[in-house]
Amino acid sequence: MKVYWLLLVILAFAFVFIFTILKAKSILEKAEKQNRRLKQQMTSNVAHELRTPVTCIRGYLETLISCPDMELEKRKTFLDRAYNQTLRLSELISDMALISKMEESPEMLPIQSVDLGYLSQEVFEEFAEPIAAKGIKIDNFLQEGLVIHGNSSLLHALLRNLVENSIKYAGDDIRLHLECHSRNDQTCYFTYYDTGKGVPEEHIDRIFERFYRVSEGRTRESGGSGLGLSIVRNAVAFHGGEIKVENRPNGGLQFTFSLNIR
Repeated sequence: MKVYWLLLVILAFAFVFIFTILKAKSILEKAEKQNRRLKQQMTSNVAHELRTPVTCIRGYLETLISCPDMELEKRKTFLDRAYNQTLRLSELISDMALISKMEESPEMLPIQSVDLGYLSQEVFEEFAEPIAAKGIKIDNFLQEGLVIHGNSSLLHALLRNLVENSIKYAGDDIRLHLECHSRNDQTCYFTYYDTGKGVPEEHIDRIFERFYRVSEGRTRESGGSGLGLSIVRNAVAFHGGEIKVENRPNGGLQFTFSLNIR
């Protein structure tokens, strides 16, 4: 009788073990299938995004080569357009490389003390010309001395892409607001918002996706890579934080995010 119960226990453990192995295998296969699908989608998206600037550059250059007697002013216009497309292509490649490095080799990114107050001033100064041209007002409440231990390039990309997103899409005569609204020994909590157009609610949950467009052609028309907010999300995650986005009741888009101090 004891042998009988012992065999039942052994069989039960064997069944549980086999079931666990099969379930784990199923989960792994599902994860691998999902990864393959994401990689295929990413490859398709990248090819799609590269095609436009490359096609434009080729078209402009072919026109210049086939029309050697083109008047100087028109020739300059074509060269300027081709050059602008090379800038877009360069931005796209740089952004893709940055995302890949964050995801595949984060340990290769150097860590140092970064003054976010100073860094934010640099970012706003970088966009001084379009800010002035669009009549944008700046409320930057990050003071020098707000230091965290992180990667300077990623933190710069985080702030730069938030500001650039507002400048490109929020409209004219708006206000940009940046502050650290609270902190403790481990974490700083930030709010960034603009007072512009905002985003239709049906798109809010997807704006951090790579190459996602609120409206077709929006990124192409503005000259962006379509990766800016994806970089923002990944940069926040790299620094141990979280980010969320919402439309403000009085208009505009608001991002709240956290960054680990160390």
